[in-house]
Amino acid sequence: MATGYETVIGLEVHVQLATASKMFCACGSDYQSAAPNTRVCPVCLGLPGSLPQINSKAVEYTILTGLALGCQIPEYTKFDRKNYPYPDLMKGYQISQYDKPLALQGIMPIDVDGQQKDINVTRVHLEEDVAKLSHISDSSGSYSVVDINRAGVALMEIVSEPDMRSAEEARQYLMNMHSMVQYLGVSNANMEDGNFRCDANVSVRLKGQEEFGTRTEIKNMNSFRSVVSAIEYETQRQIDVIESGGKVVQETRGWVDDKQVTASQRSKEQAHDYRYFPEPDLPPLIISAQMVEEIKALLPELPSVRKERFINDLDLTEYEADLLTSEKSTADYFENVVNKLPEQSDRYKPIKTTSNFILGDLTALMKDAGENFSSCSFPPNYLAELVMTVVSGDISVNIAKNVLAESFKTQDSPSVIIERNDYAVISDTDVLFASVETVVANNTKAVEDYKSGKESAAKFLVGQVMKETKGQAKPDVVAGIVLEVLSKY
Repeated sequence: MATGYETVIGLEVHVQLATASKMFCACGSDYQSAAPNTRVCPVCLGLPGSLPQINSKAVEYTILTGLALGCQIPEYTKFDRKNYPYPDLMKGYQISQYDKPLALQGIMPIDVDGQQKDINVTRVHLEEDVAKLSHISDSSGSYSVVDINRAGVALMEIVSEPDMRSAEEARQYLMNMHSMVQYLGVSNANMEDGNFRCDANVSVRLKGQEEFGTRTEIKNMNSFRSVVSAIEYETQRQIDVIESGGKVVQETRGWVDDKQVTASQRSKEQAHDYRYFPEPDLPPLIISAQMVEEIKALLPELPSVRKERFINDLDLTEYEADLLTSEKSTADYFENVVNKLPEQSDRYKPIKTTSNFILGDLTALMKDAGENFSSCSFPPNYLAELVMTVVSGDISVNIAKNVLAESFKTQDSPSVIIERNDYAVISDTDVLFASVETVVANNTKAVEDYKSGKESAAKFLVGQVMKETKGQAKPDVVAGIVLEVLSKY
């Protein structure tokens, strides 16, 4: 990438809200589990004479999100018609918000090289989602089908200022936003299901230049990884266009994941092309100060606050706390386990051990099983039991990994598995002395190396004893016995 250019990025995040019904009608919002075109009514079909009604829960969720971002909540807000023809838009217009949104001027902080950078949020507004188009090619030819179930689902849009300067900054902003809406409980925020998605506006300019370059809008990104890849590709594409003497065209481009490229979809419409005008079938909304205060009282502990609590109160590293709090379900599971740990003089050791298991082996087991922490089949009390068995020294960490894997698979408790497999730590010193003497006798070269001053030889012998005892001996006890036996040589 040419070093003389700067990337300018703004994100439009679209969040499907977790309301039971759609934005302007009583149809269920569970469109993904329903047969095609079964969650429909005259309102979401756009039939003449049908009248929309505002979903109050969607309004509450949007204001709650705005408050979490530190936005201003105007007293007066209204809905507008955004007019454009497209096959997935049943009415020929979309009910959205234009000049009077529900929330204005917020901030989402991100971390840049250890320093906080505030990304300005322009607005948070409500609108309805569109139908789903599927493009099919089979033996009968190529054609498109439309499923209207998604049409009308409550959709919240969060628009940032063009404050991001790299794909990594965009990724952090998006991940922070993703965590926040999960913590607020306003959305499932599953990118693969399409209920958390974003469009990226990308342009480049010479470093030091104040004027923005011509931007393109990128769509069809369904993962954090694809957002980063799409922005990086589009940045280089625009630089190549400029360097070759061409001009970047303002347009909408789609991310083609299997080819790792962006492809032109259509020339970019300007805002006035949408011919916004106030929705005549919906009255303006007056948001009272009392309503705002009542919604503000619903604000939960947000990810950044929880992360700081994990660091300050539970003695976790910033890295550990960041990983644990990035997904609400992970943080909830972790705290559930911690709350089941018995009181200890050293309370931080079992907490640290819990963190290690959750971020390591348990996450790997769930990934292989197609699970996540919101649907984890491994009971928190099982993990608490396993952690305390390790902390008390009854089994080694390596043995505990085997116990965890078997317990996860069979759903038997760790104590049952430890007893069934005779996994208890070997504490009989006579047995350990016999194992050490056997290992030392069979590794004469390691003995000679130790006598010549190579301390690593003793560690090698400890490892051989641990192998001999199938990991059931305490390494520190074995190390002491190894040195004692070697002193006789």
